[in-house]
Amino acid sequence: MLKRLFGVTRLSLILIVVPLLLISTNVRSVVAFPYLYSYGFEKYDIVAYTGIEIEQLELAGQQIRDYFSNDEEWITIRVERHGEIVPNLFNEREILHMKDVKHLLNKVEYVQQISLVLVITSVLLGFLTRNRGHLARSVRYICRGGGLTLFITFLVGLLVVVGFQRIFILFHLVSFDNDLWILDPRRDFLIMMFPTGFFFDATMLIALMTVVEGIVLWFVAPRILRKFFNI
Repeated sequence: MLKRLFGVTRLSLILIVVPLLLISTNVRSVVAFPYLYSYGFEKYDIVAYTGIEIEQLELAGQQIRDYFSNDEEWITIRVERHGEIVPNLFNEREILHMKDVKHLLNKVEYVQQISLVLVITSVLLGFLTRNRGHLARSVRYICRGGGLTLFITFLVGLLVVVGFQRIFILFHLVSFDNDLWILDPRRDFLIMMFPTGFFFDATMLIALMTVVEGIVLWFVAPRILRKFFNI
């Protein structure tokens, strides 16, 4: 009885954790993806809104990505605007909000790392059962985790497409315990550089990456494993 309970718990953990691992990894990858920034700056004509040339906008994007990966507490965006060097493009409210965003991304990284450890540990724990089929079952549940990932992604994707603005606001209300995220597009460069459309595009990119990974795990991987490894 205990052995069966152990096996069910181990496999269920794999199933649940795989979506967390895939989604958190994709979030971090998209945040660090330079082309997304360049694409957004061009698509939403950020040069016209901010008066900052595209090269300087891309420099600002690089500084933002560096800030998310370094140990600095406060962000500094040093760019040239109208021929003059701006020591820090962001005001105090924006700087404080970026600190909150960095803290949130650190949590995402923590989820990614813990998820990876849990998947690996759950697979390795199968060896304690001394059951010859434990590894095959672990692999099957990893693949099923891809199916669960697809279901979650399509469900969230549907909600985003139908009402992204409401989801976007709800996300901020849940993620932050202050109203620093409410910025003025007439004077706050952070929201000028990254309008709502930018975040919609980023969300769609995360969803696309996750769907592809889910399809590979749920449909492609099992066929390959059965053909070559008889799993």
